[in-house]
Amino acid sequence: MAHILIHGAGLAGLSTAALLARDGHRVTVLERDPDRPPPPEHPEIAWTGWQRRGVNQFRLPHFMLPRWWSLLSTHLPGAGGPLAAAGATRLNTLAVLPEARRGALRDSDARFDTVTARRPVLEAALSAVAEAAGVIVRRGVSVTGVTADQRLDVPRITGVLTADGRSIGADLVVDCGGRRSALASWLPTVGARRPVEERADSGFVYYARHFRSPTGRLPEALTSIQQNYDSLSVLTLPGDNGTWSVVFTTGGRDGALRALREPDRWHGALARYPLAAHWADGEPISGVDVMAGIEDRYRRLAIDGRPVVTGAVALGDAAACTNPSLGRGASMALIHAVLLRDLLRETDPRDHDKLARRFDEATAATIEPLYRATLWYDRHRLAELAADLAGQPYRTTDPRWLASKALYVASLTDPELTRAHLDITSFLAQPGEVLGVPGVLDRVLALGGGAAQYPHPGPTRAELLDALG
Repeated sequence: MAHILIHGAGLAGLSTAALLARDGHRVTVLERDPDRPPPPEHPEIAWTGWQRRGVNQFRLPHFMLPRWWSLLSTHLPGAGGPLAAAGATRLNTLAVLPEARRGALRDSDARFDTVTARRPVLEAALSAVAEAAGVIVRRGVSVTGVTADQRLDVPRITGVLTADGRSIGADLVVDCGGRRSALASWLPTVGARRPVEERADSGFVYYARHFRSPTGRLPEALTSIQQNYDSLSVLTLPGDNGTWSVVFTTGGRDGALRALREPDRWHGALARYPLAAHWADGEPISGVDVMAGIEDRYRRLAIDGRPVVTGAVALGDAAACTNPSLGRGASMALIHAVLLRDLLRETDPRDHDKLARRFDEATAATIEPLYRATLWYDRHRLAELAADLAGQPYRTTDPRWLASKALYVASLTDPELTRAHLDITSFLAQPGEVLGVPGVLDRVLALGGGAAQYPHPGPTRAELLDALG
């Protein structure tokens, strides 16, 4: 067993810490923000009073996909108690759809179960899970760099440096610093090559508002959580304790839609979408929060299969981060954490070179394809939004995009294809796995091929701009 140091007490850091501590490792988490989370049974204190200035999306909408819940409940079965104490919402993303669309429920539909909550409430619950597993969480400790043994051909990370001048040693450093991870800038200071990075602005802007029900009941789901329309997408996301959020996602170049940052115009726009308008029938518990400048980024701590450094790994958003509107980040981080745990069961963490190489290989084989698939979707959706802005139909010869559009339309009328589409959006399967089943693609094209670009009732771009004044 090893001493493992985790940088960052977000969802990825806490989940990873709990997994490794349950395996007997001595795990310490270092978190720059000083405030301790409240107990899970005080969700409103977490929402209104807990400060996490190091996480820019801390009070922005979150929704936990069924893939995340399947992993969490399987590998951290004790997590259910703190989440229940916090008032997290248990739901089945298929069962909430109209019966006319999904048909009668089946035993196999349990795969669409999930548990979700607002981000502060989730993090408070996971902090309790980690501490119950024996994790030491040290808050108010800002990591400013790494220490390393530079006598080797490839520097070996031996610990971290903190803002007060201390060094803290470890057998393995796990960077869960999220989207703001500074690991790439720390490595050259100890003689390591910079890691391989791909990065670009994701291109989306998010306009979100949280609500609370006076009765404690969530609004009725009339269609899928994410709905694409002319010029924007609408997300309707259940939260905890009778709360929820609604998000408009637009292209970053669409200046006319920046008016959505104003509450009156935001509500005026939402009223034009019949399947989502009733999600504004609650007490607003936030303003219109705007998030922009979000990066797509993929980072590998190896070049041509050779590690740039050993003794450290990047995990979750510190390794791969994408468009948050698809809600895949927490699931990808937990998949990554399980990979690391399983690798440490087979590899001594003190065998630094072997661990670095095998973790890079596992990440490239498992996480990179998920990142690429998400990026593929983003590029097409952004191009579609750009065409809407220009007043032109979006044209592409990519058969996968055409099939994905057809699948969604077909899922509106065929219960089997409703489940197939939900397998993809729940992150339970990839499009190729679903559409590769014999007969499925033919059925999709028969029911959804050639359908309208946007099948749901909603305003044209001109009508949307009119609603925005």
